[in-house]
Amino acid sequence: MKKVVLISNYFHFIQEKASNRYRELADLISQEDGLELEVVTSRFYQRTKIFRSNIDELCFGLKYKVTFIDEPGYSKNISFKRLYTSKIFAKNVLKYLKSNEKPDVIYQVIPTIDVAYVVSKYANRNGIPFILDIQDLWPEAFRMAFNVPVISDLAFFPYKLKVDGIYSRADDICAVSSSYVDRAKLVNKKNIQGHPVYIGINLNDFDKYSEKAMKGDSDNLKIAYCGSMDKSYDIRTVIDALSLMNNPPQLVAMGDGVKRQEFEKYAKEKKIKAEFTGYLPYPLMCKKLCECDMTVNPIIGTSVASIINKHGDYAASGLPVLNTQESSEYKALVASYNMGFNCTNGDAKDLATKISILCENKDLRLKMGKNARKCAEEKFDRSVTYKELVNVIKMHL
Repeated sequence: MKKVVLISNYFHFIQEKASNRYRELADLISQEDGLELEVVTSRFYQRTKIFRSNIDELCFGLKYKVTFIDEPGYSKNISFKRLYTSKIFAKNVLKYLKSNEKPDVIYQVIPTIDVAYVVSKYANRNGIPFILDIQDLWPEAFRMAFNVPVISDLAFFPYKLKVDGIYSRADDICAVSSSYVDRAKLVNKKNIQGHPVYIGINLNDFDKYSEKAMKGDSDNLKIAYCGSMDKSYDIRTVIDALSLMNNPPQLVAMGDGVKRQEFEKYAKEKKIKAEFTGYLPYPLMCKKLCECDMTVNPIIGTSVASIINKHGDYAASGLPVLNTQESSEYKALVASYNMGFNCTNGDAKDLATKISILCENKDLRLKMGKNARKCAEEKFDRSVTYKELVNVIKMHL
């Protein structure tokens, strides 16, 4: 048996989150003959900011071993304590690896930087194939919270050096988008191909959750937003666009975040029809999404996000998308599949014009929606696309 170790701070069990990239990857690895999988994750659960106490329940029925590593924890995502606890987690993971039999391959998720940094060095020193899976770009994403010319460059430079070192030591690169693979390959001199595999969704589960969705009447259209409501998402421009229209669709905003109340208040000020549901369990979100007529993907222009979770859900819904995100990769996907409209970032008039086109043309909505579903089946269905991740691991054994 060949031993694979998958390391992720932010591993989610089925009891904690319905959909998770690395849990589904773990399930696929554990089904492979000749492979023995161990998942190494944290006892501290980042989403709830509490320590996991139900270990037996979380691991019940799993076909792979799970090792929980201690760290102090933190209460705020942006805090010095989070930086500190990350370093302790990395130190404890390294200690655990050194005290056990060496694995045949390490599959390391990044973020976070600290654990990937020490594990990449450990793997290279011991001749263990080191596969990196990039879920987000740090420190580039830090600029969302702190972007001061010159000062930010100086503050983040040490993190950039560490990340460049991690990328350079990888024996293979997987990532949730092509642009993330390309970023890593800039500093990796091992002549690797790289493997962009979108976060994606479990399409069978999505269809099961949404099969009882009921469409409203075409005189009362709905435009859906799903996801976080924080400073990365430009829902104000969506509200502005709807306020410019004579007969706008109702905004159905699913999700929560620090700016939710601000967005709700702004929608009332602009006198648009809007429903803010708050956080919904994933099955209910899928159903409610499919009861709408179109989707909107409003991300601020300075974001470094590329292909993200909601893209898969939007495509699976079979609804056209109004996209304001600047990511060239996602814009190209929208255009190549003809599954909606790319709109000028931050331009409410342009967004309103394109929403109006979809509102006034049912046949176009259906055509673009059908194209979106095709995109989901070809690019976002984990049962198909994640086989490439498993094959990458097998290539290095």
